[in-house]
Amino acid sequence: MAADLSTIVKAYDVRGVVPDQWDEPLAELFGAAFAQVTGADAIVIGHDMRPSSPGLSRAFARGAAARGVDVTEIGLCSTDQLYYASGALNLPGAMFTASHNPARYNGIKMCRAGAAPVGQDTGLAEIRELVEQWSESGAPAPAATPGTITQRDTLEDYAAHLRSLVDLTAIRPLKVVVDAGNGMGGHTVPTVFAGLALDLVPMYFELDGTFPNHEANPLDPANIVDLQKRVREEGADLGIAFDGDADRCFVVDEHGDPVSPSAVTALVASRELAKHGGKGTIIHNLITSWSVPEVVKENGGTPVRTRVGHSFIKAEMARTGAIFGGEHSAHYYFADFWNADTGMLAALHVLAALGGQDGPLSALVAQYDRYAGSGEINSTVDDQAGRLAALKTAYEGREGVELDELDGLTVSTTDWWFNVRPSNTEPLLRLNAEARDETTMAKIRDEALAIIRG
Repeated sequence: MAADLSTIVKAYDVRGVVPDQWDEPLAELFGAAFAQVTGADAIVIGHDMRPSSPGLSRAFARGAAARGVDVTEIGLCSTDQLYYASGALNLPGAMFTASHNPARYNGIKMCRAGAAPVGQDTGLAEIRELVEQWSESGAPAPAATPGTITQRDTLEDYAAHLRSLVDLTAIRPLKVVVDAGNGMGGHTVPTVFAGLALDLVPMYFELDGTFPNHEANPLDPANIVDLQKRVREEGADLGIAFDGDADRCFVVDEHGDPVSPSAVTALVASRELAKHGGKGTIIHNLITSWSVPEVVKENGGTPVRTRVGHSFIKAEMARTGAIFGGEHSAHYYFADFWNADTGMLAALHVLAALGGQDGPLSALVAQYDRYAGSGEINSTVDDQAGRLAALKTAYEGREGVELDELDGLTVSTTDWWFNVRPSNTEPLLRLNAEARDETTMAKIRDEALAIIRG
């Protein structure tokens, strides 16, 4: 019987519970399908610290090698380290990780040569079809000459490449607390930060895919409580938290207060524009703060607004030749990094900006954090389309109110905006609201929630 992959093949990646939803024999078929769909002679594979990752990764390698493809295994790595290898070696790549999901989950993030994304419209649907077909009929016949499987360490080269993109040589000494959440930041941070003027205070650097201390998702406020406390105790200049596969970074200031990812986007955008002579396109998704396009324009750049999701950001970066892109989920994309996302490079920009002046981080980011935001609020609903239609009816035709449906529904005036998007995987609507002051934001947030949950 053919495997049903509808529950594990998502819009951008493969993700599910091991071994209930997928296992090593299925991973081997994914490797063979990836080889066929990319048509590559060689690929690169990496994996995170989850207990199931080495076995799944090696099974995928076997599947690809059986199709005559040479496989380079880079072993333990962060997702952006895999993107580095894909870009630097110009090979399609596969990363075994489930990011911040619980320990029993695992997944595959795939890319073409040069870290170009593989999503539903760019190869993932074809890969799924082949795996479903072969799970019923048996694996395809092996190539006459199987490919080789070799190992390569890319950590030092990855760190050197990142440091070549941000000048940290003249920064003042900084004390930084880093919470790796027992994820891959514990593997990459010591090498990337080596030799810099940083007093590093490590938290949960032990690689442990069972996440014994807290979930490796820094966007959930509960998971940065330890970091906030430690920053205050140490009198540190800032704190940085990474998610499980270390492709996202989250920042707290010297008081332990969270720095909005929109403020980080605006800060990095201003630095990237300065690097490019005050010219360039910056991509931001539609739930980033108003401050992002404002700062981009103030620094000579051109802001371009997109839907939420890395495939949309990467596609727009390629289409427009953008130099940088940021999302409110703390994903940051760089033209200098093959348009791929890297939390580590964003973290280096924050360190360089802070270390290049004398003030505290709270004062530095205040210029980029201009409005009152709600953060993302999820509501479970029975009828996503019906609730969105009710919102549209409630606000349509009001004086001074504009509506757009680029991604869900965005309602805006000169003083406030909110966006409501349906989840692709759960019966949820996600609300983000922002206004010029806290009172207005709370009023608009509560009004929208009343309709969503009505």
